[in-house]
Amino acid sequence: MTRLTQIPGLPPLVAAAGLLAAWELAARVFDISGLPPAHAALRELPVILTDKESLLNILDSIRRMVVGFAFALVFAIPVGLMMGRSRLTAAFFNPLLMIIYPVPKAALMPIIMLWLGVGDASKTLVIFLGVSLPVIYHAYQGARAVEEKMLWSAAAMGMDARARLTRIVFPAALPEIMVGVRTGLVLALITMVTSEMIARKQGVGDILFNALAMAQYETVYATIVIIGLLGFVIDVGFERLRAHLVAWAEPAHEIAAVGST
Repeated sequence: MTRLTQIPGLPPLVAAAGLLAAWELAARVFDISGLPPAHAALRELPVILTDKESLLNILDSIRRMVVGFAFALVFAIPVGLMMGRSRLTAAFFNPLLMIIYPVPKAALMPIIMLWLGVGDASKTLVIFLGVSLPVIYHAYQGARAVEEKMLWSAAAMGMDARARLTRIVFPAALPEIMVGVRTGLVLALITMVTSEMIARKQGVGDILFNALAMAQYETVYATIVIIGLLGFVIDVGFERLRAHLVAWAEPAHEIAAVGST
């Protein structure tokens, strides 16, 4: 049994097969219209993925997610690092983060829609907010954990504050930053779907909401499967990147439950 669990990719496949079996069984036992059997939902996957309009909607969602995620990293990593090394910066940002962090980002969507409309800008901003907070937090924690002796030695060698931040603090904090980035990826996917369900115009969330409104439950569940597969592929790809970038560090922490979405 131990040898089997060591086969790459086998545990996720076994878990997925178990989930599909439980889903199929539950659908047959309860026999309700809102819970179609797994085979009926899976049959809709090629229909969705070969439909040009649906495929364009999925690609639009991925594009928004990538843009919001990229902007969040560019903003959040430097802010978190500076907060970890500067009391003044931390004193400025900490109250803002304490106010914004507990607020579900989807709850901000109606307000943002009033400012920016229902187009890409509003959805991208919600993704940006959802990703930024965990990345800032983990970059902050990583920067605080850097040994002072390293920074003192660098300063004694004539290295200025900016160089110390980029050449010492950032590499040392990178394993912790990657934990925040992984959490941010999960939140990017969640906020992407929820924002598209609220501001219905394009995207995976729009497909999901339209199918639900028309009682096309097989399409609803098939869309959820697509979202799940997208999240799985993104997570696996990120783990490979993380292993390459911080191979010298200990294994990444497990994702903690985040209740800010």
